[in-house]
Amino acid sequence: MNRHLLSAADLSRDDALLVLDTAEELAHLADRPIKKLPTLRGRTVVNLFFEDSTRTRTSFEVAAKRLSADVINFSAKGSSVSKGESLKDTALTLEAMGADAVVVRHWASGAPHRLAHWIRGSVVNAGDGTHEHPTQALLDAFTMRQRLGRLVGLKVAVVGDVLHSRVARSNVLLLETLGAEVTLVAPPTLLPVGVEAWPCSVSFDLDAVLPKSDVVMMLRVQRERMHGGFFPTTREYSRRYGLDARRMAMLPDEGIVMHPGPMNRGVEIAAEVADSVRSTIVEQVANGVSVRMAVLYLLLGGGPEIEAGA
Repeated sequence: MNRHLLSAADLSRDDALLVLDTAEELAHLADRPIKKLPTLRGRTVVNLFFEDSTRTRTSFEVAAKRLSADVINFSAKGSSVSKGESLKDTALTLEAMGADAVVVRHWASGAPHRLAHWIRGSVVNAGDGTHEHPTQALLDAFTMRQRLGRLVGLKVAVVGDVLHSRVARSNVLLLETLGAEVTLVAPPTLLPVGVEAWPCSVSFDLDAVLPKSDVVMMLRVQRERMHGGFFPTTREYSRRYGLDARRMAMLPDEGIVMHPGPMNRGVEIAAEVADSVRSTIVEQVANGVSVRMAVLYLLLGGGPEIEAGA
């Protein structure tokens, strides 16, 4: 693997499978009485978050601690960033403190790429603007493989606010690398410019796509990024692009439902769907810890073998 994980496009097929296979080994830790390994003892991982996050920040923190790394949680609120400190100066401060890895979430697309030029440690993109979120795509792929037993040939529908979704872009790139076929389903106003160049197909008709989909991934409507009329009303959006029990029944028998969270229940996904046996939403959160452990382990060179400390 490369020194950084900035984009799902950074991963070759072999790299991606290595992460998934390593995560599978590490997932067994959750069943042990002591859920820690000594592999990253003495290493320092900084969680550098300029946007609010619950799942991703906590998931990376748990992952690093289970590998025995020292963890520093840095939030832009209450830090020198709120006094006007630049990203570069923040990076230089972290570099002086000896950070071995920086996990960064930033409102500006491309910020992790800039950070990678300024520090010697590894940089992991935990979400940059509307650009990418590669570890989310990895945990989604891990969950699909766990539930369905394969990735090659899977038909995956990614539905909703693609325009503002870093998850959608990373999933399209990674799943294409791993041999799945992705269809984006959204109103024209919620598709990005240039989407025709992405390695996927596009549809505006959810009902036509569902019967042919092994996986349907619902995206959150990101109202906080919207500054215009992207759809007439929330009710109309839900009627056209929301996943309810009727639509879920259109999926093939083994079809599963995913969502990267947080959810707008009753908008893009009905509560009865989110809580159904077909839903993998809680599994995705659990799998996120294993996948992020694998990413940190592989980027930082591991140390003792995974089975050490068993």
